Amino acid sequence: METVYFPQNGMISLIVQMPEDNSVEVGMVGSEGAVGMAVGLGSRVSLICALVQVSGTALCIPAWLFRNAAVQNVHIRDLIVRYSELQLGQIQQTAGCNALHAVPGRLCRWLLQTSDKIESDTIPFTHDFLGNMLGVRRSTVSQILSEFSAAGLLESHRGQITLLKRGELKKRACSCYEIVRRHIDRLLPQADKARVD
Repeated sequence: METVYFPQNGMISLIVQMPEDNSVEVGMVGSEGAVGMAVGLGSRVSLICALVQVSGTALCIPAWLFRNAAVQNVHIRDLIVRYSELQLGQIQQTAGCNALHAVPGRLCRWLLQTSDKIESDTIPFTHDFLGNMLGVRRSTVSQILSEFSAAGLLESHRGQITLLKRGELKKRACSCYEIVRRHIDRLLPQADKARVD
């Protein structure tokens, strides 16, 4: 890792690429966090690939300079440790979610988390993309989105999903959405505050 990125807006997916040429999302980064922050603690490699999903702006700093700042400043090190704990918790929760929860609840969780990260109820993704992020077939995503659309929870058009009833989507989301939100609030109290329904 040569650079640490601090997104100001947009959304970055943390993806695990499997040897079979499959991939699955295990975490997200928005304006609350950074990509590559662990270099401040000496980390140099990662099994996770960071992929910009919603473009935006980001501040960046060379990894060596960030590492030097972390060595010299206890507050920076504390923030790195808390954010690393946050990311690890998010990745663990997502792994459990992907293994144990039904696709409709996982899809609601993903839509809500993405909406929170990009601070918009309009999400610019295709059904195929969502299937890849959730590790399921596109047809499964299309069927669930069609059911949600018929229930008036969202509108799904080519390459774009608009959330209409966040409260209802929260009720249908698996428990992981709230678990991760509470984890963020506990570790980074000023970041990623809950949006008003």
